[in-house]
Amino acid sequence: MLSVIIPTRNSERALVPTLGALVPGATAGLIAEVLIADGGSQDDTAAVADVAGCNFLMLEGSLAAGLKAAVSAARMPWLMFLRPGTLLDTPWTSEVTRFLQQDPQQACAAVFQRGGRQTALREVLGTVAAALGAPPRPEQGLLIAKHLYNTVGGHSERAGDPEHDLLRRVERRRIVKLATQAFGGR
Repeated sequence: MLSVIIPTRNSERALVPTLGALVPGATAGLIAEVLIADGGSQDDTAAVADVAGCNFLMLEGSLAAGLKAAVSAARMPWLMFLRPGTLLDTPWTSEVTRFLQQDPQQACAAVFQRGGRQTALREVLGTVAAALGAPPRPEQGLLIAKHLYNTVGGHSERAGDPEHDLLRRVERRRIVKLATQAFGGR
């Protein structure tokens, strides 16, 4: 059902908890593959990916080019982009399963709630920003049908921040905010 794509660069420590948080999705049959799109790590990121049974793709070039190459290698009709260090609140699998039951040809996209301990001021500012239509952030992850990803042109190599740019081009009206929280991510 789902291909998970995680861009890395010297991310061995951040990658371990993220992969651990994905185990319930793999055991439930929700995650078919995890692709690690690596931008030239000099640490043990490749070893972590190998031990976890991930597909490790050593990619040259920009972040956008690496993410597009990972999407091309992905076999499933649904993609989930996560940053290293992102932890999904349990039980995330049931909510994601419900979201993925829609037809990928007619689908929108989804992001997780921003999680973590927040000060009262930050909570108020977050609520106001959401009410004013603040765009989702890459730290929230992104679930998107491969068809929609390709329709909007995927990650742009011309963008200064290809992850933010993709979220902007998908458009807020097409992005569902799931109740599950995503913590961390860099």
